[in-house]
Amino acid sequence: MTISYSADNDASGVLGRLAALLPERFRSGGAVVPVVRLSGTIGAVTPLRPGLTLAGVAKLLDRAFATKGAKAVALAINSPGGSPVQSRLIYLRIRALAAEKKLPVYAFVEDVAASGGYMIACAADEIYCDPSSIVGSIGVVGGTFGFTELIKKIGVERRLYTAGEHKAQLDPFLPEDPEDVARIKALQREIHALFISLVKDSRGTKLKGEESKLFSGEYWAGATSVALGLSDAIGDLRSVLRAKFGDKVRTPVIAPPSGLLANFRKSAGGAAALGDMAGLPEALISALEERAIWSKYGF
Repeated sequence: MTISYSADNDASGVLGRLAALLPERFRSGGAVVPVVRLSGTIGAVTPLRPGLTLAGVAKLLDRAFATKGAKAVALAINSPGGSPVQSRLIYLRIRALAAEKKLPVYAFVEDVAASGGYMIACAADEIYCDPSSIVGSIGVVGGTFGFTELIKKIGVERRLYTAGEHKAQLDPFLPEDPEDVARIKALQREIHALFISLVKDSRGTKLKGEESKLFSGEYWAGATSVALGLSDAIGDLRSVLRAKFGDKVRTPVIAPPSGLLANFRKSAGGAAALGDMAGLPEALISALEERAIWSKYGF
């Protein structure tokens, strides 16, 4: 029996095995589509869990669009909304980077892309969702509590001093003033109009159905959102990107720094927050508000 030996074949096999051990972003072959995960409420901040803000995601977006050899950028979105300002700032940054780098953007809705979460999804050239995803809620909401009867009952006297006629409007410890309500509703209508304009500019002729329905604040499951033109198709990130860029497409996730230093910073921040007992009531209210936003969509 003759045993042949090929140094070239052996070297190729070794290199192949070594390549398999490298992080995905360092491997060669196949298209590259970096993935940025955008999860959580937008702009809502609790001491232990900050929400999505431009300041928090800007570097991740910059890294994604600067990825060497990238053919596109994918957004994995799971957000019930939140701050309209932060939502729009994130939207604008994505569109600016897409134009600068000349890269298409694909959004993939997980559980929810509603309200501000949907606004961010509109930054993509195409929006994909699961049949059970919740999509839409193109509207504006705001709320507070009224404690006037409670403080009367427990014998508390409210003392409030202001400079400015409307500085204390919608104070939860004062009776509701119809003029204050009218002012806040006018403000909401203005913000709603900006949201509607953004969706129309982004989705264009893809939108179907009456505007009174699309922009009512209603939300829908994935298949209905496709029928209404709010989403482009049913599909998951892996399947869609493989269909577009081939089976060897690589999808490195662009994530915040990790490791001992990052964990230390998180722990230090958490300890400081826990030690700040003066801010505990505000933190509790923030946490309840965040929970209420998610629960609106069944989560």
